[in-house]
Amino acid sequence: MVKSATAKKTAAAPVMEIGRETKSELYRLQLELRYCEKRAYDLFLQNLIKGTSHLSLGQEAIAAAFGVAMRPDDWTFCTYRGHAHTLARGASMEGVLGELMGRQCGLLGGKGGSMHLTDVAKGAMGSYAIIGAHLPVAAGAAWSAQYRGTEQVAVCFFGDGTTNIGAFHEALNFAAVWKLPVIFVCENNLYMEYTPISTVTAVEHPAADRASAYGLPRIVVDGNDADAVYQVASEALVKARAGGGPSLIEAMTYRHSGHSRADPGKYRPEGELDRWLLKDPLVMYRARLLKEGFNEPTLKDMESVAMGKVDAATETAKGSPLPSIDDIEKNVFADGGAAWRN
Repeated sequence: MVKSATAKKTAAAPVMEIGRETKSELYRLQLELRYCEKRAYDLFLQNLIKGTSHLSLGQEAIAAAFGVAMRPDDWTFCTYRGHAHTLARGASMEGVLGELMGRQCGLLGGKGGSMHLTDVAKGAMGSYAIIGAHLPVAAGAAWSAQYRGTEQVAVCFFGDGTTNIGAFHEALNFAAVWKLPVIFVCENNLYMEYTPISTVTAVEHPAADRASAYGLPRIVVDGNDADAVYQVASEALVKARAGGGPSLIEAMTYRHSGHSRADPGKYRPEGELDRWLLKDPLVMYRARLLKEGFNEPTLKDMESVAMGKVDAATETAKGSPLPSIDDIEKNVFADGGAAWRN
């Protein structure tokens, strides 16, 4: 269900017709994102992934919907919880898993790790570990597209906690004043790290309820419904390309695991996780496809293919060597090395 207006409660927007091919792509992508992140968790338990990482298990519908709706030359800016968003733009699984494992086949040669995934060739313009830092960067990219007349759109994903950061308000104001082709997507999973966002924010919806301050419509969408997210994503992209300016979308979702690998999530109220597991985006979407005429063998084949792709990427990443010490200063400085310091 989509709600889009400055009013608190509104009627649902008309549901766009989504073709079978698009629905198939949405399911395929959700499967790959889920299986790949679950594999990342398994590799961590095998001590093949060092340090921490932040999984988005349960939030796949958002990344998948935007990944399908966006043009190849659009840009994605995401947070440290950015594995799914990077994969959704077409970055290779072996590149993502290799980066998490610190291997040469990684997107950044094994030097960036989980929180800095980047694949410029695919429009994945980086994951940002500093809360809110990427919103002004996304606005700048959008300004560039506007200046050059390319009709490219910058899509910036962030968590609910970012809405209480100054950069959120500065980027929204700048984008609204200049009518920039940028879409700000708040993935509201109810928690800003370990703290419920509702306990530290004066409004119910930390992003959407502030949209009117910048002359933007209030948009709240079920972030676990890939079709609903695809609809609002498509509308926002059309608006941005036509010169209609930015959009602020709040997608309601829930992460199945804790904030990071070090977080067991015991601060969550009893029964809350169980209730959200009933709204698992993959389970709901699979049931919808069956109801709409997709047959069981077709879906099982898609699931088998997705798992096979993850297995192959895993073996490639495992077989890739660790970075050489000679690579430590490569792709760090503008000239490709550290010679300028001497």
